[in-house]
Amino acid sequence: MDVIALRDAGHVSADFVIVASGSLPDDGLLPIEKTDPVPHRCGSPSDNRTADRRDMTEFRKAVEARDSEAIAATLADTVVFRSPVAFRPYEGKPITAAILRGVLRVFEDFQYVREMSSDGGRDHALVFRTRIGDTAVEGCDFLHLDEDGLIDELTVMVRPLSAAQTLAAAMAAQFERIKGDAGS
Repeated sequence: MDVIALRDAGHVSADFVIVASGSLPDDGLLPIEKTDPVPHRCGSPSDNRTADRRDMTEFRKAVEARDSEAIAATLADTVVFRSPVAFRPYEGKPITAAILRGVLRVFEDFQYVREMSSDGGRDHALVFRTRIGDTAVEGCDFLHLDEDGLIDELTVMVRPLSAAQTLAAAMAAQFERIKGDAGS
C-alpha cells in the first residue's frame, strides 16, 4: 500500500492521510480510506477550542460586515496568504490586510454559506459565494490559527476557472493600490 499525505512546503497539512493500493480502477477514481490523524505541523491542537472558534468567528463576522480594520485585527503579524490566482505566497500582516481590502472592493454580494472546523479548533474552512460583476464565484477560505488565536495561514481557493480568471483580472487592476496600502 502507498501512503499519500497532502504536503505544503514539506509539512503535512492534512488532517488525514490517504492510503491507496493497486492500480486505478476503470472509472479512474482512486480508492481511499481515512486513517488516524496526522499531527498538525504547529504542534498539538489547542486546548482552548472556544477561544479558537471565537477568533475564527471574529474573522467571519468582520468579512461579512466588510470591516477591513476588524479583519486586520484577526491576522497574526507573520500571517502567510496564499492567493487562488498567484503562485507565490504573500507574507506578513500589512500585505495580507491590503490584499483583503482589495478583495472587499472587488467582491459583491459576498456570503459565507458553510463552515467547517477541525476537532482541535485551529483549522477552519469557510465556504463562500460571491460575484465579480456578472461572474458568479464559489470559494473557500482555509484558516489556521496560531497559539494566540490569530490567523497565521490563510489560503483562498475559487471556482470555476472563469471566476478565477475574472478575479485575477480584477485584482491585477487593484494591485498598485494594494502595494501602496501595504507600504510596499
